[in-house]
Amino acid sequence: MKRFWKTGEPYVLATGAALAIVLVMTLTLVITVMSNGLGYFWPRELVRFEMKDGSFALGQITQHEKNPVSGLRRLQLKVANRDVLGQDFRWIEEKDIASRSLPADAVLLERREHGNYFGFLKGVTAEGVTLTGATPQEQLHQALKLVAAKLDDTRAIKKQMSGLNHTAEQLRLKLLKLEYRGKEKNAAAIAALTADREKALAEFTSLNEKSSATLAGINLITAQFSDVSGGGKDIALTEIVALQSPNSMSFFAKCGAYLERVRELLLDDPRESNTEGGLFPAIFGTIMMVLLMSVFSLPFGVIAAIYLREYARDGWMTRMVRIAVNNLAGVPSIVYGVFGLGFFVYGLGGSIDSLFFPERLPTPTFGTGGILWSSLTLALLTVPVVIVATEESLASIPKGIREGSLALGATKFQTLTKILLPMATPGIMTGLILSMARAAGEVAPLMIVGVVKLAPTLPFDMNFPFFHMDRKFMHLGFHIYDVGFQSPNVEAAKPMVYVTTMLLLAIVIVASSVAIYLRNRMRGKYTTSTF
Repeated sequence: MKRFWKTGEPYVLATGAALAIVLVMTLTLVITVMSNGLGYFWPRELVRFEMKDGSFALGQITQHEKNPVSGLRRLQLKVANRDVLGQDFRWIEEKDIASRSLPADAVLLERREHGNYFGFLKGVTAEGVTLTGATPQEQLHQALKLVAAKLDDTRAIKKQMSGLNHTAEQLRLKLLKLEYRGKEKNAAAIAALTADREKALAEFTSLNEKSSATLAGINLITAQFSDVSGGGKDIALTEIVALQSPNSMSFFAKCGAYLERVRELLLDDPRESNTEGGLFPAIFGTIMMVLLMSVFSLPFGVIAAIYLREYARDGWMTRMVRIAVNNLAGVPSIVYGVFGLGFFVYGLGGSIDSLFFPERLPTPTFGTGGILWSSLTLALLTVPVVIVATEESLASIPKGIREGSLALGATKFQTLTKILLPMATPGIMTGLILSMARAAGEVAPLMIVGVVKLAPTLPFDMNFPFFHMDRKFMHLGFHIYDVGFQSPNVEAAKPMVYVTTMLLLAIVIVASSVAIYLRNRMRGKYTTSTF
């Protein structure tokens, strides 16, 4: 037995078992998230239940379980119609069910407000519009196409309004600057800018009235529905985002509806307190924040590691710096958030406002949370990882390579830039991968220095200077927290939590995979047999 332990086989088995456990836990996490997230978009049948007491229920079956009180089987039904029933879900005991069916005429409406509606189409009312459809279903599809065309017109108008609003805001800021420098000596310029701003605002008002008139006209086009209990409901077609008849859809039709929902998730804005709609602003904000963080943390981390390894003398100061770097890697992230708020937001941001934007005070420009300060805060959080990885990579290069380069007449700087850094690049990329993975999932510091529940504009647009570093942004990690724990209807928001988690994992995996691919390319290029 002692000989067996001395061979080291138990330790090999223990490490293999530990690796297997980690892999199983990781796969379980990924499978759980994907199974709950991917199935969220598939059109499920609307089941009509007739209860033994004579009542009816219509909805989608979400899960089965044993009642913890009675021990009998029960099922959870998504009944939707929140504005009518006051709830999205209902538990039904299987013993109380008299019969169940799949009515072919049952429809699912995805609405802009109040969640989904399950019911049956009764008719369409369109004042001032002639509908040629022979059946209510044909009339509804015809009216929806008409409303969609009108909504496209209003979106084009709102795009023009957005440009005018930006122009008016820029003129207002210029007026503030001129007034701050002196009204009397800039009176002529102020008058000209005021006239231009009033012209832009007048055009904005005209377009707004035109948009409102268009919306008022199409709001008169409504459809009449009834729920499973016979109650009527008039719904304006402008409130309908999508219409489905899942019980009569073919497999390919369901696949098309599924792909449309995925497109909506990736490219549209959220709605219903972030519990429905798309996640494009959060996806964009997460990717942009990670890229900015990498731009800030990588150069500073590499330069610091180069100095510590190649230039700093081995004294008490250097040892203290290394200890500090190692300790910083273990500081809770919320501490970095508080530091970012005090140093970056109130310190640097307040100073920038005082020096460059004094006319806008007390309204802050950079003296409030934004994507710039969030990226710098996370760069500060992750830079110890880059420093440690880079320093270890430089230390792993054999001393003979340095000495050979110097012996051939190269300077220390040439040796560093031409030989050491290229050979250390795989280790540097490892530090970058770890820092990106950690930064993408951080939420606590972002809640203090810039992330918001809903951002009206993206940090990047087509208006100069294109990148607006002072703007707040949305983040997938904060979206998970907000939807999962701050939503008024947690049960209805649960699928969106899994979907958002799946997207965040996908972003981390894709970013890490690209970095790993580049690292392996560099490792194959610069690794020599000397190692």
